Amino acid sequence: MLDATSFLTPVQIVAELDKYIIGQHDAKRHVAIALRNRWRRLHAPLDMQREIVPNNILMIGSTGVGKTEIARRLASIADAPFTKVEASKFTEVGYVGRDVESMVRDLVEQSVNMVKQRRKEAVKSQAAQAVEDVILDALIPPVSGIGLNRTPGFGNPTDPTVMPDSDQELNERTRERFREKIRAGELDDRKIEIQVQQNATAGLGVVGGPAGIDEASMAGLQDMLGSMLPKKTRKRKVTIAEARKILLDEEAAKLIDMDEVKDEAIRLAENAGIIFIDEIDKVASRSGKGGGGPDVSREGVQRDLLPIVEGSAVSTKYGVINTDHILFIAAGAFHVAKPSDLIPELQGRFPIRVELQSLTKDDFYRILKDPKNALTKQYEALLQAEEVALSFDDSALERLAEIAFDVNTDVENIGARRLHTVMSRLLNDILFDVPDRIGPNARILITRELVDERLQGMIRNRDLSQYIL
Repeated sequence: MLDATSFLTPVQIVAELDKYIIGQHDAKRHVAIALRNRWRRLHAPLDMQREIVPNNILMIGSTGVGKTEIARRLASIADAPFTKVEASKFTEVGYVGRDVESMVRDLVEQSVNMVKQRRKEAVKSQAAQAVEDVILDALIPPVSGIGLNRTPGFGNPTDPTVMPDSDQELNERTRERFREKIRAGELDDRKIEIQVQQNATAGLGVVGGPAGIDEASMAGLQDMLGSMLPKKTRKRKVTIAEARKILLDEEAAKLIDMDEVKDEAIRLAENAGIIFIDEIDKVASRSGKGGGGPDVSREGVQRDLLPIVEGSAVSTKYGVINTDHILFIAAGAFHVAKPSDLIPELQGRFPIRVELQSLTKDDFYRILKDPKNALTKQYEALLQAEEVALSFDDSALERLAEIAFDVNTDVENIGARRLHTVMSRLLNDILFDVPDRIGPNARILITRELVDERLQGMIRNRDLSQYIL
């Protein structure tokens, strides 16, 4: 499941995270170790594998410093099932809203989709062959009964050099010629009639569900009811290009054993799954508050979370999953509440605590310049689609970083998200003028002077509340 050749070492994991996230080295090191420990556990002696529990992580830091991005990139690196939830969306058992077990069901759903996609890739060539046969059957039905099945333009029965020995041979030769044309894309615009599967749950509604059941659970119930109904098909007239896309997924699904997919997905989620719980500080009881009102509800959510994080069996539509070895990463700003305001039992299930640092001017500069997905590179790519070359000189990036840092200091610290506000205000006029006033092949260089000119209102006005995201 997690082989050494494809699984990165902690140093390699941090190097991958560095491509997208600036700073926060302590957090990167801790998540890299936690991720590598997944592979180490599965290669430990069998009698110890069940005993080794994951070191769940609590990340503490202001908004916009990279907590969510670290978790999201970590899941991408691990190629593991990952789900992100917000603790503030949950309510304790018995109240209307999402129950905490739904996060595990979401994780299993992600795992099933991952395994299905991998299996479909493995049978893609077989499925493509089956799709060709379906399209050929629609174009040239196989010979049945007595008589010639001639296709205009293919074969001349009076010409002995091309005359087939039988109707069957003629049919096969014709089909092969059409197969070559299909592969070459010469018939993509021709329309054919195909049978497509209709969603069994289309129009199926579950009326009056039990109180407290969330949307994900209702969707699961609807899927289960739909799977009990016979598959329906309907005829559609589409182009061969469209038919290839529609039928490829259906034919690949026929080649996959869904029971095997479910079993593998459960194992993958149990051993490699990552659940990221954001805004966990929102369910912490405030320091010094008396027990009552919303604090009681918050504590109820924490107590519901506890068995999931500690390890329990959760029923899903694909089977029962054990949460003992799922990695939980929680995060919160903890501006009002403190980590110690969480119930002691829940605190104990997050033994690794990492405090993320606020971003400096230099961090902002590097965020604009270094990451593979830097905002500057995103805007350059957007304008490249219009054949306009956008570039930034270093002094402009330094000035943008300085302005973003100052606005965060003077108004409200929203971390790297402030750069979206600053960049949008800087480039909106340019984005509006392309391509009507600024045409293709134009070259635009963003300089420090241009930054000061475009953002002078933001620089002068110290009451910057209108620019808060």
